[in-house]
Amino acid sequence: MEIKSRAKINITLDVLNKREDGYHNVKMIMQTVDLYDVLHLEKIENGIEIKTNLPYLPTDEKNIAYKAAQLFFNTLDINDAGIKINIQKNIPVAAGLAGGSTNAAAVLIAMNKMFKTSLNTDQLMQMGKKLGADVPYCILGGTALAEGIGDILTLLPPMPTAIVVLAKPPISVSTAHIYGKLKVENITMRPDTEAIINAIYNQDIIAIARGMYNVLEAVTAKEYRVINRIKNIMLGSGALGSIMSGSGPTVFGIFEHEVSARKAVNKLRTIASDIFVVNTYNSNYGER
Repeated sequence: MEIKSRAKINITLDVLNKREDGYHNVKMIMQTVDLYDVLHLEKIENGIEIKTNLPYLPTDEKNIAYKAAQLFFNTLDINDAGIKINIQKNIPVAAGLAGGSTNAAAVLIAMNKMFKTSLNTDQLMQMGKKLGADVPYCILGGTALAEGIGDILTLLPPMPTAIVVLAKPPISVSTAHIYGKLKVENITMRPDTEAIINAIYNQDIIAIARGMYNVLEAVTAKEYRVINRIKNIMLGSGALGSIMSGSGPTVFGIFEHEVSARKAVNKLRTIASDIFVVNTYNSNYGER
């Protein structure tokens, strides 16, 4: 089976407080975009085999796709089969785009079909939660409000189709490091999540783009000035709005017109190592 494993962006990201277990309670609007890895899965007699086009990625139990396959077999008590997974990575690694989480989600979705186990979306998301906070959303896909640690999901109406420019500078950012630097009590600006949800219901792309906000951006941008440089280029090229995705370092801009998007791309080439022009992608799990 071949399956596409799509990236996500954060339209909003608010951190409410730190929990006793070390995680943070968040409130954020997530959106799938049409940038994807391609996974090819094949049944084998036993074991789990991972191959990838990136030589520096682990292919053992350190790879989250491996962990997903192992969890699937263990949860469903499947002992007489194995799986070979070939991952063609296109989503940048450690970029704030859920590249690993979406691979894990794709493995669970594909294996559920290949092994005819008939798990529903909620069951797959509960399984995915054991792998990481973003995995349940990556299983669901589309436009959604994420709460709790990111695992309590409310599906929203599809966001209006928009042109999205993604730009990742040549740095990698640790999510744990950024959350470790965040002082929740010092947050003075937060996204108006409810206003964005209303704008989504009204299909108002201008209000959505102008209201986007990510509280982690100030933390990451303090350490990496390139974040604001990319944002300024996006906005100066005609983006309706521009923010960092997740804990970074990828910055995205929402554009109404292809010409403006291409203008931004040309200006970003000197400071970004990975640049993509994509569209929002609105099919959720039930429609794939």
